[in-house]
Amino acid sequence: MSNFNAVLARNSDNAPTDLGPYSHTVAFSHYNNLSAQLPIDPNSGKLVDGGIAAQATQCFNNIKAVLASIGHVMNDVIRISVFVQNIRDLDAVDQVYKTFFPTYLPTRTTVAVAALPLGALVQVEALISNGEGTIPNAPQAGDLIKLANNTANAPVCALSTQTVAFSHYNNITAQLPIDPKSGKLVSGGVREQAAQCLKNVKAILESIDVPIDDIVKINVFLKNLSDLEAVDQVYTTFFPDSAIARAAAYFPARTVIAASALPMDALVQIEAVVSHGDGTPPQQVEDRHGIVIKARNTTKAPNHPLSTQTVAFSHYNHLSAQLPLDPISGKKVAGGIKQQTEQCLNNIKAIVESIEHAMADVVKVNIFLKNIEDIAAVDAVYSTFFPGGVPARRVVGVAELLEDALIQIDVVLGNAEGTSP
Repeated sequence: MSNFNAVLARNSDNAPTDLGPYSHTVAFSHYNNLSAQLPIDPNSGKLVDGGIAAQATQCFNNIKAVLASIGHVMNDVIRISVFVQNIRDLDAVDQVYKTFFPTYLPTRTTVAVAALPLGALVQVEALISNGEGTIPNAPQAGDLIKLANNTANAPVCALSTQTVAFSHYNNITAQLPIDPKSGKLVSGGVREQAAQCLKNVKAILESIDVPIDDIVKINVFLKNLSDLEAVDQVYTTFFPDSAIARAAAYFPARTVIAASALPMDALVQIEAVVSHGDGTPPQQVEDRHGIVIKARNTTKAPNHPLSTQTVAFSHYNHLSAQLPLDPISGKKVAGGIKQQTEQCLNNIKAIVESIEHAMADVVKVNIFLKNIEDIAAVDAVYSTFFPGGVPARRVVGVAELLEDALIQIDVVLGNAEGTSP
């Protein structure tokens, strides 16, 4: 028997299968990472009839079926991500959402994207707590509890909790540029909106006594990718924040995503994954400083001045999104979608190997495609890197990518050894 956590991939007969080289759920340590669920009837293998409400219901039913197959329930959901093709469909999705989360509310991200697989109107993804852990034959702290918190110093939403902690991570609801006092978007342009998003994130973290430099991963959703330079000017006023972080020039791992539209017609939305050193009960508060953030870069993959290639904390590594850039020239590789997919995955592999890990340690993959019809070509390359189809996966279509790329990929990686000093 090993004393290390193991990657545990599982599938359910009651959720759609044979849709691609991925698993329904991949558990590692105290989290289950679910593949994004499309509105597909598991019996027919086809999109359900009806409009957005019927499709949203099917997505959540599929999630519920996957959870039931591994002995979990909807109350174990930590974070929900909702992707729609039409931002105006969110009201209908929300009506369905309420029936699956009538009391407890997970953290949430909602965004409109350019396209979804199979022409679906909606796709839903979930991150699940895993109290029993994944050390083979050795259940871990099955009595861990969630800590869900809200503060009046950040916008409060009737459909989500601002932050939900479980074990050694906090997941933050994606923050819009909303003034918490007025409940309205702040005036001004993208700079003012980016500042408000990050102020909201910081206020949430301060309410649970966590500094902003404890963020390990940032996802920035932008209405216009051309606004990134302005956002970055604001971003550097928040990161690094503490003297220790400044001395180390620490930046979280980061992914930038083009949104077709955002709630309230915002220009930017920011979500964060945050380290939680003291853990959730019954983990002991005195263990708070026993786990450290390990941020690392390698010259064998593209470097960016405002993000770290991989940030490890406790039993997970979060990687920055990789574009199809040659690490030597810094330029986009020649060729089409297959060559670009291979370069993205080669960059990821180089980062993974630089921290003495292997691609088999990847538990979740997020793929962003300029053309959703490229999925088959992507899978042909993807399967050579993940021949067992183990990682959970999400695929969305976006209107544009940085560097005019056709594809962008980020991953979450298991870290069996943890990050104790």
